[in-house]
Amino acid sequence: MTDKVLGVILGGGQGSRLSPLTQTRSKPAVPIAGKYRLVDIPISNCINSGVHRMFVLTQFNSASLNKHIKNTYHFSHFSKAFVDILAAEQTVHNSDWFQGTADAVRQSMHHICLHEFDYILILSGDQLYQMDFSKMIEAHIEANAEITIATIPVTGNEATEFGILKADQENMITSFVEKPKTGLDEWISDTGPEMQAEGRNFLASMGIYVFNREYLISILNENLDEKDFGKEILPKAINRSRVLSYQYEGYWTDIGNISSFFEANLALTDDIPKFDLFDNFHTIFTRARMLPPSKIRSTTLEKTIIAEGCIIEASRIEHSVVGIRARIGKHSVIANTYIMGSDRYQTLIEIQQEVNAGNSLIGIGDRCYIHNAIIDKNCRIGNDVKINGGPHLKDGDFELYTVKDGIVVIKKGAILPSGTII
Repeated sequence: MTDKVLGVILGGGQGSRLSPLTQTRSKPAVPIAGKYRLVDIPISNCINSGVHRMFVLTQFNSASLNKHIKNTYHFSHFSKAFVDILAAEQTVHNSDWFQGTADAVRQSMHHICLHEFDYILILSGDQLYQMDFSKMIEAHIEANAEITIATIPVTGNEATEFGILKADQENMITSFVEKPKTGLDEWISDTGPEMQAEGRNFLASMGIYVFNREYLISILNENLDEKDFGKEILPKAINRSRVLSYQYEGYWTDIGNISSFFEANLALTDDIPKFDLFDNFHTIFTRARMLPPSKIRSTTLEKTIIAEGCIIEASRIEHSVVGIRARIGKHSVIANTYIMGSDRYQTLIEIQQEVNAGNSLIGIGDRCYIHNAIIDKNCRIGNDVKINGGPHLKDGDFELYTVKDGIVVIKKGAILPSGTII
């Protein structure tokens, strides 16, 4: 069944709400959990579901995303599996860049349709979840649907941030509203006893769709002025087509802003995290790096994830995620922080030269205190630096860092001199 399915992963727009993490990279290329990229999530879900042919549609800041995919996803020469990049391109027929989710797929269809498939699975590149798409595709086929939308039960407070759906007894969607602000009671659905007990009475679109091949080609060609699936294509399709709601009840979060990104990463340190990196049946794949094991000296660790290749001499790290090749100096304290790590090690000669010149090394120096922060890749944080994020800080964008919702985000490659206080 899944050999008849082609996956399309949308790279997204500029990702301004996730800035400054997206100043030099696209949203799907943002590092998560210390060693992965966001795009690894939908690709891994596809692989685990038996969908082995995928296109990733890219446009903004796509260089690092392209490099990651090229270096990561290699399949057997005897397999039809692939993960290919389709970048926005100007042609003699179209001089515009991607204008929305539907427009991105429309402009890429002449490449996509060179392959044989009966169903197309359209995914977002900036969500965190573990889902078996084969069950969704099976439900789509059994219901004789033309479109299937993955839905998730949400609370009334959350409903105002999503597209909300209503379905009949056969789970066919009958109506849709985008981010309702009033009249919520009209959109309450029978989500099942367990979900209702949690107050999750509304069906929200997850931005995950299955289309029949010919149906998708037809609606994209008929509605050339409609650029977006969620806002334009799907609401109209509901009134004239068989659109199935496939209810998913597992963990799912949209990495839409700095707050949700920060919370999702730190939640990985929970005793039993909702997003389980240790699940044998939902492996998250990423680039295979030949890094040494992490080396830790005189450090107390509490609720912390540490990736490969780190050199840590901090006195304490708690409720934090430490990324690849991270270096943390003596007597430093790290709390409620995501450190993304580094792309390379400095050689002993480089380190000595930097020390002699009085420069900060890549990583975090001695006697630092870092709380409620995200440290992007390749930052140089000197000795005795204090970063204390929290609600007492006003939002703002500065040369070396940004503050959003009390979270201090140190920009990629930033150099914080010794003694800096934020």
